[in-house]
Amino acid sequence: SDTTASEVGKAYGKRTFLITTLQPVARGTEGAVSLEGTLAGVIASAAIAFVGWGVGLVNLTGVFFCVIAAFIATNLESVIGATLQSKLEWLTNEVVNIINTMIGAIAVVLLALAWHWISQV
Repeated sequence: SDTTASEVGKAYGKRTFLITTLQPVARGTEGAVSLEGTLAGVIASAAIAFVGWGVGLVNLTGVFFCVIAAFIATNLESVIGATLQSKLEWLTNEVVNIINTMIGAIAVVLLALAWHWISQV
């Protein structure tokens, strides 16, 4: 989701905004988001999640959770890029991608636990 959103946003984003202030910024700015990039990221995460469903790794609820978790992680990564990445030398794109992956994993686990808890009530 994040890579697709970044690359599509850089290439095709008509208007890009800093995620923390919603002020217009140049394409490629750390923490910038665009409608085109965001939609591409959602579509990419859905495509990958549907592959998981197609091979029996997740059910349709899991597909939904994967897309939501990817959306959360991608946007939080943009927040990290806009706020911390330029201030911390060790916070490279690779480190931010690791953090993004962990955020997505935590988000999907929390969604699944919440779903399980709600369905038990």
